[in-house]
Amino acid sequence: MRAVVCHELGPPANLKVEERPDLLPGPGQVIVDVAACGVNFVDALMVQGLYQLKPQPPFVPGSEVAGSVARVGEGVEGVAPGDRVVAMPGLNGFAEQVGVQASALLPVPGGLDLPTAACFVQSYCTALFALDRRGGLRPGETLLVLGAAGGVGLAAIDVARAMGARVIAAASSPEKLALCRARGADETIDYEREDLKERAKALSGGGVDMVYDPVGGARAEPALRACAPGARYLVIGFASGEIPKLRLNLVLLKSCQVVGVDWGGTAHRDPALNPKLLADLGRMIEAGDLAPTSPARFPLEQAGRVLTDLSERRLAGKAVLLPR
Repeated sequence: MRAVVCHELGPPANLKVEERPDLLPGPGQVIVDVAACGVNFVDALMVQGLYQLKPQPPFVPGSEVAGSVARVGEGVEGVAPGDRVVAMPGLNGFAEQVGVQASALLPVPGGLDLPTAACFVQSYCTALFALDRRGGLRPGETLLVLGAAGGVGLAAIDVARAMGARVIAAASSPEKLALCRARGADETIDYEREDLKERAKALSGGGVDMVYDPVGGARAEPALRACAPGARYLVIGFASGEIPKLRLNLVLLKSCQVVGVDWGGTAHRDPALNPKLLADLGRMIEAGDLAPTSPARFPLEQAGRVLTDLSERRLAGKAVLLPR
């Protein structure tokens, strides 16, 4: 099988595609023929040694895949060859095959095609977990989404609209904001050219009810200042590379909540979480409330270029690698 290999931590351009032996399942394990691998910001950080988890090279990056079951190991029940599945292996996804524990497999939600499913779980489960379980977003509330043209941001727009919220999308270019409007954002802010705090307050009639922040950095404090009294500020991640230091006097004066959203860690501690989230998301897709868009598709050999474009903010929306 072919796999993308990181031999040393550094620029994604250093990644190589190599031939490796086909995989055999161990007890309780399943081998998945990978139809598509989701490309995520965490993958770019990991190959550069910038993520909190630092695997030792050589390793195969890739944290999210969709495909069909090829072989099952001893003791596996309820899974059969040919089943369409999604999985979050954490590593080893940028390859033609991946081995995972059978208990970690999830059915493809809502009848999605496999490339769309390969970049659905992380972004949409994060969005639903954040907005519903952690933030308690209510119909009619106003949500400000930072980094809105990225995969996680677009998923938040889609889920928030399905929940009946009004969405203000903030991003860094007119092209990205046009994508956000096409995906359902009610209003947009170009935070390279406009004052984020003032525009968000003006568009929301005095302050937003919730902030969805996967960016961090210099955008955090203006977004916090744009909050209405009693708002919730959801901390999703730090795609800017800078972890902000929020002023707690603002939290006090606005009587707002700063809410940490660790979807991955919570799912690890509670194995029942993701099946519940995916069941909810599947029902929303089938009801026509969600409309996940098809990702940009690239061959496995372009993994380095795609990760570089993602890191340097040249990639809007979601992307997948097609190993076959």
